[in-house]
Amino acid sequence: MGDERLVADLLVERLRAWGVHRLFGYPGDGVNTLMGALRRAGVDPELVQARHEENAALMAVGHAKYTGGVGVVLSTQGPGAVHLLNGLYDAKLDHVPVVALVGQQETSVLGAEYQQEIDLGALFHDVAAQFVQTVFAPDQARMVLDRALRTALATRSPAVVIVPHDIQQQPAPPEVEREHEHGVVVTAAGWRPPRVVPDDDALDAAAALLAAGERPALLVGQGARHARREVEAVAERLGAGIATSLLGKPWVDESRDDACGVMGHLGTSASARLLGSCDTLLVVGSNDPWTEYYPAPGQARAVQVDLDGRHVGNRYPVEVGLTGDAAETLRALLDRLPERPAATPWRTQVGTWVQEWHALAEQRARETAADPLSPELVVRELSGRLPDDASVSVDVGSVVYWYARHLRLPVGVQAHLSSTLASMGSGLPYGLAAKLEVPGGPVVALVGDGAMQMNGVAELITVADRWRGWADPRFVVLVLHNGDLAEVSWEQREMEGDPRFETSQRLPAFPYAGYADLLGLQGIRVTAPDEVGPAWDRALAADRPVVIEAVVDPDVPLLPPFPAGEQKLDDFRAGLDQEASDQHARALLDQQAEQESRLSD
Repeated sequence: MGDERLVADLLVERLRAWGVHRLFGYPGDGVNTLMGALRRAGVDPELVQARHEENAALMAVGHAKYTGGVGVVLSTQGPGAVHLLNGLYDAKLDHVPVVALVGQQETSVLGAEYQQEIDLGALFHDVAAQFVQTVFAPDQARMVLDRALRTALATRSPAVVIVPHDIQQQPAPPEVEREHEHGVVVTAAGWRPPRVVPDDDALDAAAALLAAGERPALLVGQGARHARREVEAVAERLGAGIATSLLGKPWVDESRDDACGVMGHLGTSASARLLGSCDTLLVVGSNDPWTEYYPAPGQARAVQVDLDGRHVGNRYPVEVGLTGDAAETLRALLDRLPERPAATPWRTQVGTWVQEWHALAEQRARETAADPLSPELVVRELSGRLPDDASVSVDVGSVVYWYARHLRLPVGVQAHLSSTLASMGSGLPYGLAAKLEVPGGPVVALVGDGAMQMNGVAELITVADRWRGWADPRFVVLVLHNGDLAEVSWEQREMEGDPRFETSQRLPAFPYAGYADLLGLQGIRVTAPDEVGPAWDRALAADRPVVIEAVVDPDVPLLPPFPAGEQKLDDFRAGLDQEASDQHARALLDQQAEQESRLSD
């Protein structure tokens, strides 16, 4: 092909014009021409090779979450394209912009049941509902990629561009703009977010409703990413307590005495009491699905702020819906809210609930019969040690409960996870995306052993391959090693009243710390409570990435906060009663239930 500029080159140049300087992927014959274009482009954009296309897509999602921009993933056709689905659904359900560039067999063989031929438009139809398009002509390529990027950013969702191999190899249209011509659409690179503010009547109605309440509460989600100060100001003006969704946790200062913590099944006792007792609710940028932990319908009058009007009233019967940017809308509301006394009986009660929760969490982490080690203690010991410039990634499983309840994030520290899809194996890909964006800052990845075996062991190879090029080599992976798919074990007991199914739940033994040593990293194995703090200190001062393998008790219960948790006790006990060795797990469950019930008395 010589020095001829191809459609593949045009696509790479267009990514750069959009400010895309890193994309994630895995090679294959369907994108060989695009790989050649990336080679010719040099280091901009940089290609990050994952160990699996699913992980590459999860890295793209992580990139979008940590940067607030768009993530881009590249894959071949057939099985490579299928592997992208998990990451793209993660982007769809957590509302972040991702673009997938996917190869396809030559147009001349489509419909022939050719090798690796899949109807990619049909495959991606649901996950990329906002935009999926195949490029069938060189003149179409620039327009399709522009529209995909713009759509992903505007709708905060995944978009897919399919480029058959023979189209990638075609000569690119001339760079100089063509004369007006029928059938040729000329587009531009670039998109800026709009300023969206509700109208005055809606703001006045919302302010009147909020001002009339005596027991106000805020539920804060990821839509408050750029509105922390506004959230705090409104909470102070109203005398409200603040609960967060799981995705909203990083955007509230958790050291505040009105910060009740994460809501829901994996949340805190303080958030459960706040939402179970309030008479007024302000939801800011949250679409959290745990509806049984919201106020009971009719208990509280509600206002909701969301940039996406489709989410307003989606989880709770709100009276006033405000479609708008969180920071702008809250500033407009603040101007309309009357001053209240700094101390009210409700505000004092909220502060008491927060103090009681912190005491309960400390007690659970330290006063336990867990054998050999409590996973709650392992995560809790990271609080106070986490550097102010760190990034945190969290995988899916029981580790999410301990992150939500025990890790206090310094203001400004981002933490992300696959929340709505809840896809196991996302912790290492997310962590790598964070590290590659800020190689001069430390990263901590919190992972269970099930997720580590699913994707993490493979992506630790990527860490080992890349860490010597990082300005700050600290990349700490905590593996909670309990030999069990613990969250599912407890879900079986809670939701089905069934015992643990050994064949399904047991995990093969694996030496996580030893594997880190084998890769030239550092492994630290922890088996006793007095080893936990020093292990974190060593890991956060190390000159290379570290895997902390904490051997923890699988029987530590994932008890929901009361009163919902109290209602689950009979099911938990029914499941445990059918297990041959239930005494230890039963004792831990009863211990937690007794600790929590004391707060209810």
